Amino acid sequence: MAKAADAGGALQVYVVYATPQQEFIQPMRVAPGTTIGQAVEGSGVLARFPDINLVTQPVGVYGKKKTLDTALRERDRVEIYRPLVADPKDSRRKRAAKKAAA
Repeated sequence: MAKAADAGGALQVYVVYATPQQEFIQPMRVAPGTTIGQAVEGSGVLARFPDINLVTQPVGVYGKKKTLDTALRERDRVEIYRPLVADPKDSRRKRAAKKAAA
């Protein structure tokens, strides 16, 4: 079983963000009770990617959307999501229509 926290009580978490050109992965030690918003601000990702807008871009932990005030747990991976370039449903319809026309 994984250790819940180190001797100082700090939690190991990760803040991640990716663009088509690069990825950002920042391992961090945070105090119990630290929120997603606090971890994002402390990670340096906002300085490295100034286009991130936490008001409009959703965040989550392991693919599940969460709010910025969600408290983190040991080994959580905080993800900042980018807007979709194309709607998956529209893309699927276009592929189906193209295949039917062929």
